Amino acid sequence: MQVRQLTEQISVSPQILPGDLDTLAAAGFRSLVNNRPDGEAEDQPASAELAAAAMQRGLAYRHIPVMPGSYEPATIDAMHRALEELPAPVLAFCRTGTRSTTLWALQAARHTDADALVGIAGEAGYDLTAWVPRLRDARRA
Repeated sequence: MQVRQLTEQISVSPQILPGDLDTLAAAGFRSLVNNRPDGEAEDQPASAELAAAAMQRGLAYRHIPVMPGSYEPATIDAMHRALEELPAPVLAFCRTGTRSTTLWALQAARHTDADALVGIAGEAGYDLTAWVPRLRDARRA
């Protein structure tokens, strides 16, 4: 499991497993956001399994599934609400961390410059340059 910090509030990672939650809790994470749809891969734990394991460790949990390349306004809004409501720091995860990073950037783009978001994502190892037009549009909306 490779956790990459975007801001003090949120980090992202590839898929986590129930066995990772003790380590994440010990690292100080207080909330998890699962951006992966259930059933995407055979070896992927179900959201309900992760939610139960999170609850056992006192971690808040949200499931905000994103199909690759499909970032609907309702999903962006759900991520925004989650980051406002959940105790920080938050770990968002998907298969590789890219969807979680993109979703974070799209919700943050309302109030943050697109180039700054691309830079933050790039420092964490995620290339969002293809998303610059949409990030700029979100800022103007």
